[in-house]
Amino acid sequence: MNPKLIFKYYWPYIKRYKKSTALVFLFFGIAVVATDILSPILYKRIVDLISLGEISAETSTQLFETILIIGGVIILYNLLFRVADYFIAYSQSKISKDLTDDAFARVNEHSYAFFSGNFSGSIVAKIKRYVRAFEEIYDQIVFTAWMKGLALIFAFSVLTYFSPILGLLFLGWFVLFIAITIPFVKIKIKKDLLTAEADSHVTARISDVITNIFNVKMFTSGGAENREFSQITDVEEQKRRDAWYFQNLQFIFQGFFIGFFEFIGMFAVIYLWIIGSVSAGTIILMQIYILAAFNITWGLSRNFTRTMRAFAEAKEMVDIFERPIEVRDPKQPEKCKISKGEIEIKNISFHYHQRGSLDPEQEKESVFENFSLHIVPGEKVGLVGPSGAGKSTITKILLRFADVEKGEVLIDGQNIANITQNDLRSKIAYVPQDPILFHRTLKENIAYGRTDASEKEILESARKSHAYEFISKLPNGFDTYVGERGVKLSGGERQRVAIARAMLKNAPILILDEATSSLDSISERYIQEAFDELMKGRTTIVIAHRLSTIQKMDRIVVLESGKIAEQGNHKKLLANDGLYAKLWKQQVHGFVGE
Repeated sequence: MNPKLIFKYYWPYIKRYKKSTALVFLFFGIAVVATDILSPILYKRIVDLISLGEISAETSTQLFETILIIGGVIILYNLLFRVADYFIAYSQSKISKDLTDDAFARVNEHSYAFFSGNFSGSIVAKIKRYVRAFEEIYDQIVFTAWMKGLALIFAFSVLTYFSPILGLLFLGWFVLFIAITIPFVKIKIKKDLLTAEADSHVTARISDVITNIFNVKMFTSGGAENREFSQITDVEEQKRRDAWYFQNLQFIFQGFFIGFFEFIGMFAVIYLWIIGSVSAGTIILMQIYILAAFNITWGLSRNFTRTMRAFAEAKEMVDIFERPIEVRDPKQPEKCKISKGEIEIKNISFHYHQRGSLDPEQEKESVFENFSLHIVPGEKVGLVGPSGAGKSTITKILLRFADVEKGEVLIDGQNIANITQNDLRSKIAYVPQDPILFHRTLKENIAYGRTDASEKEILESARKSHAYEFISKLPNGFDTYVGERGVKLSGGERQRVAIARAMLKNAPILILDEATSSLDSISERYIQEAFDELMKGRTTIVIAHRLSTIQKMDRIVVLESGKIAEQGNHKKLLANDGLYAKLWKQQVHGFVGE
């Protein structure tokens, strides 16, 4: 774990609020000196005056003056503490908000492949812990390192002023205490890292089950899930308990060490008073500082452990920040020139990485080798083939969810790697086989690709996709919330909303990934008519398992093992009696047999 690396991500936001942060340290610093250092010195003066024996008028005046000063100090440090509390609330809340925004933005920079390989719940938990870790580290720096550190430094200075022997005794004890504590803390950090990792596994499991709760209910696997979850939490509990047991051992050792110092310190100051080296008030001063040191050092070790645990939790998110982003925008992107939708895939090679393979030669699963495909503007192309042939991979490459290793992909003569991903995807409307909607209103989901769309345009796209037919029957109409991932809608209804969204986007390129597979036959007929209208003047790629949906395509490209086995229109391919004809004969109720 590298705290310096973690601070690399925290520091820019601390600097953003440097004035309020500086005032936090200033006011807390003055306040702690007033309450922990100046007040004990004033109490020492009272004891020294009283110990004179005879109370004269001058002594009485000095006593009352000292009491008034103490009252002023109490007012001062209380005022300073409250002002400092205001500034720390302001700066910390602002920085926490900015860190949350930054983490969200950085995570979103990762490619689709990253999210496919990580539990969403685990990522969410890491973001929240990353921000909470900053709050913990910030508090520990202010309240422990700064305030307690100042108190110890001034206590040492004051004791040294009144008695160099007591000052050296105090310093020697503190240095020895830190030296003994460090090995404990190093071991505790390792245990906290294991606890944080186990906690992430628990969070990820919760997210996975809740996301798939329909399957859990459908397959009556609640009992099995509960048992497996209990096994995961058993591991977390064991790691957490192990860390806590070790911390208790650390506290036992430190408690004895601190108690020993209290005994030695009081013995030393009493001895020095007996021989006349210090005043009676110094005994009180030493006792106050010993008790303060007791509390500070006890809290110091505990809080240092908490700080290291916070660093351990922040590390999980920083690891994601440091992870290379698979698909990056160019540093100096070209202006997007896509307008007609001519697609040219030229001699590309692409592999899926198989992580964890012991044989480096088997770490890559080849999909395409020197693959080429040309689609003219406005052409309607169907992609068919058995599972694993590369149909969906083509769409991922066109959308830059993944980058090719060799070759290039051109749209209207422009290499898509030379423009931003946002510019590219703004020119492509995509309807997936299993659309997932946001837990927002139907209006927001339809207009997601064009947030500036008018009410009339949203309504028109809903009518064309036949989504209006079910939306109009809902009590809240377009203002109806669809539930997480759109669970309140049927599969066909979700598909129609996704189609309406694609229609509203009005992009020159349209990709349909078996976009009618979830619809009943009547809705499919209506939507197919809408698609016929939508496809006019647009380059369209249709991925189909149900071959009946692509009979009207200008061209059908049949893929097999990452290569073009044959291509042509429906009638020509049937006449060729090749792979397409074989798939056609094998299909069951219109679907390609796997």
